[in-house]
Amino acid sequence: MRPHDMGTLFDEAAASGAPTVVHLDRPFDIAPHDGTRWTFPELADLVRATAARLADAGVRPGDRVAVVKDNHWDYDLLGCAVARLGAVPALLSARLDTADLLTLLDRLQPAALVTTSALLARCRDGAAPAAAPVLVTLDSAAPGALHLADLDPARPCPPVRRSADEPLAIHHTSGTTGLPKLVTHSTRTLVDELARFEAVRYPGIGIRPDDVLLNASAYAHGRTFCWTAVVLSVPPAEMVLLSGDDPDTADPLLRTHPPTVVEATPATYVRLRPLTTRLDNPFRRVRLYISTYDAVHPPALRAYLAASRHRRPLWMQGWGQTETGPLTFRFHTRRSALAADAESTARRLGRPVPGRTRLRAVDPDTLRPVPRGRPGLLLVRTAALAQGYVGEDERWAAKHVGDWWSTGDMGVLHRDGSVSVLDREVDSVPGMSCLRTEDALEQRLPQALECVVLGLPDGDPLPVVVTADGRLDPDAWKQATYGLPTLADPAVLTWDDVPRTGTGKVRRAALARRLTGTAPAGTGRWT
Repeated sequence: MRPHDMGTLFDEAAASGAPTVVHLDRPFDIAPHDGTRWTFPELADLVRATAARLADAGVRPGDRVAVVKDNHWDYDLLGCAVARLGAVPALLSARLDTADLLTLLDRLQPAALVTTSALLARCRDGAAPAAAPVLVTLDSAAPGALHLADLDPARPCPPVRRSADEPLAIHHTSGTTGLPKLVTHSTRTLVDELARFEAVRYPGIGIRPDDVLLNASAYAHGRTFCWTAVVLSVPPAEMVLLSGDDPDTADPLLRTHPPTVVEATPATYVRLRPLTTRLDNPFRRVRLYISTYDAVHPPALRAYLAASRHRRPLWMQGWGQTETGPLTFRFHTRRSALAADAESTARRLGRPVPGRTRLRAVDPDTLRPVPRGRPGLLLVRTAALAQGYVGEDERWAAKHVGDWWSTGDMGVLHRDGSVSVLDREVDSVPGMSCLRTEDALEQRLPQALECVVLGLPDGDPLPVVVTADGRLDPDAWKQATYGLPTLADPAVLTWDDVPRTGTGKVRRAALARRLTGTAPAGTGRWT
């Protein structure tokens, strides 16, 4: 089966007869009383019933339907239910700041908002109503809202098929540099160009029928909507879905169903890393790790590859953006992960997919191509490019450079065709790479959970070291910074002290403002 229509995706998976069993770490928010074990036919019934309930609430073809809830895979089930009605799901992370969430809802002007009573109260406390004619709560009844469980699950609602070039779904960017952008993808860009390319049982890296596939992601983001289309088209034996990243909570489920393929956000890999050192660790059967969203630092790569007892485990690292999908791929082995050069391990992100993606590096001021091996602003050409930003047409148009589109990343195209990403342009500092410096610090500071280097308009860059207890030995810091660019004295924080996106990435602009009262050093022109 190849993915085609997200509205009937689960019906097609059920009809395929695949015996896949899905295991959850907690029940779905749209089915809180129906347990944590599901089959494809049961999931198809749930999507149909959810679509019927939303139709009963008043959702009609062409409507935008905003979904904001706690992190779980049923974001994608809700997205498919909305698409089944011919409407357009807009999946927004509940981890957004209230002010940012209200701004995005104002841009969307959704016909319906599907959320929780707690989040609805949070929006109302934000001095503005959650703008939508129809409000639907998932967890409990709330004043002025319909409760999903009270709506009719048997209402007739045959699937509505829309053109491949009409909007399919709206997702927001991570928001590391400020207010997230709302990105519109069509069936042609998200399904035809991205999911279908991935929904092949490639040797070594494709999903096998006997795999146990673990996903621990941020399900409001575009990657998992595409991933859902892929995994239902090339089903494994089992799927394990984590909605959180607490290692003690995840451990029993992963021990019961030890995965052979793992996909997670870089932040979740960091949080689950303690499991790699436990007796009979749950990653012992893994043959393939997959990471997207951001680079994974070398210490984490080594820990997970060492935890596997597979003869030759692989780590597939993808670099891309919400607007484009994956642009490059890089593979790591145990041997390559032991490389002494952190930049070659974590920031060299592989080559563009032949025939599908082209990259160019240009001078950010003149927009003229720079020679191979020289830093520049990275531009891309891909048929998977999204349709635009909701409510920000001028911003979308401004990121086009002729037939090319600006990623907003500064990087280097090497002579062998591979690419290294140095920094987001808005975070860049002349003469150094904040990201490379972070990699070096993390290699030299085993006690650090994460290191962040903030380029500032004035003065030396500010390093932020995240540790378990918010403490850092001064001598260890002095040794770690030997030979590195000059840095200010470090700010030492705990994991929960750091403002993060829904994918766990550091919100650098917010962190810089919190610690220094100033914005990052770059121009922000290409953000």
